[in-house]
Amino acid sequence: MNKTNPIIYVVVLGAAAGLLHAQQSDITIKLTQGERAAIAVPDMRGAGASAPLGRFVNETLFSDLQESGLFRMVPKSMYPVEVPQRPQDFVAPQPAPRAGAPPIRKGPWLTDWSGPPANANYLTIGYAAEQGGRLVLFGWLYNVNQTDLANAQVFGKLYFGDLDEGGARKVAHDFAADILGQFGFKSLAGTKVYFVSDRTGAKEIWEMNHDGNSQRQLTRYGSTSTFPAVSPDGTKLLFTTYASGYPMIYLHSLETGRRLPFYNQRASMNATAEYTPDGQTVLFSSTAAGPFAQLYACKPDGTELRRLTHSNAIDVEPTVNPRTGSDIVFVSGRSGLPQIYRMNIDGADVVRLSSGEGEAVNPSWHPDGQHIAFSWTKGYDPGNYNVFVMDVTTREYVQLTHGAGRNENPCWAPDGRHIVFSSNRSGSTQIYTMLADGTQVKPLTTQRNNEKPVWSR
Repeated sequence: MNKTNPIIYVVVLGAAAGLLHAQQSDITIKLTQGERAAIAVPDMRGAGASAPLGRFVNETLFSDLQESGLFRMVPKSMYPVEVPQRPQDFVAPQPAPRAGAPPIRKGPWLTDWSGPPANANYLTIGYAAEQGGRLVLFGWLYNVNQTDLANAQVFGKLYFGDLDEGGARKVAHDFAADILGQFGFKSLAGTKVYFVSDRTGAKEIWEMNHDGNSQRQLTRYGSTSTFPAVSPDGTKLLFTTYASGYPMIYLHSLETGRRLPFYNQRASMNATAEYTPDGQTVLFSSTAAGPFAQLYACKPDGTELRRLTHSNAIDVEPTVNPRTGSDIVFVSGRSGLPQIYRMNIDGADVVRLSSGEGEAVNPSWHPDGQHIAFSWTKGYDPGNYNVFVMDVTTREYVQLTHGAGRNENPCWAPDGRHIVFSSNRSGSTQIYTMLADGTQVKPLTTQRNNEKPVWSR
């Protein structure tokens, strides 16, 4: 380990992956909140110029709610024949003419959805229309377990967007966000995933929406650009690039796309940069002090260098606790194979978190500051990497991926309920999302090879 070339080691860390047998733990139960409410999301129709956009509204709304992990989606095959579009479409049953007889049904009602076969708890209804050259979506959420219509309506709202596919997806995202907000959760709409792709012939930094839409190239150096990191305010991008012949840290504005000044120490490698939660400090790995990459802190422009680690091994991939801002997890070879360590931001109190078995790399803090996701070669199919989640206090861990190729570089979503990661399970390396319990795995990319995703607000 100590004889490994530091430049090669950084590249190896970025490519690591694996398959393991899961250890039982309540970690994912804590993160995914247990039993889910059932929600029915029937398709909404549109009139006039809005009609062709209905499919984008419907697929986006259904997808946002399904992928939130908060709900059990009622299969559409279980829906009643009559689907209301407006509150006025509901018709309360009439009392039975004689005692013991069921009420007389006069039209769509709440019990159509709360009873079998749907057995829903919640129902979305609505419709789209054109208004003044814009798309307007009328959306309502109902708690169908209530007995009267007034109490059943959770909310009703109008949403506006452009009269095109983008506008249709926007109004659906907004409707879904308001539904999630009723349960105390934030939507991922508007968040971005930054990643590395070789689809143009060289590895460059790209961005996309949280659902994989609107993929866009950000760098054009024609070299290897990797390890993206986004400032907390979402305005700046740090990354490692070989554009100058050896690994250096570049800084770009995400608002203008232009390169900004960042001072690189004289070294054979400056890499794996990361911001502190307040955006006032950058942590990175460098060989400025000798052959072994060590951890350093500096100002956002690379100045005022401070050394944090002093080991005779390679230390890389620092990331700061988002809740405390005072402790770091990182990867080090000081005990042999790469393992995950934790220390104070001043470099004191270094402790190893992973067991020492296999290789543990790519740590990512959960927003709660209590859990990390990481890649590990321990467990099922040893030698490959899989995604794990660990409680950093108890050291309890659970394996999320199993027997599906190399799974690497996990990163938490801002909602703390989703993880984005890369995997070669399809033959090429692509980016996927999943819930924190390892379910609902969904590919976000398909072209060439894509890796090292970072999920940003």
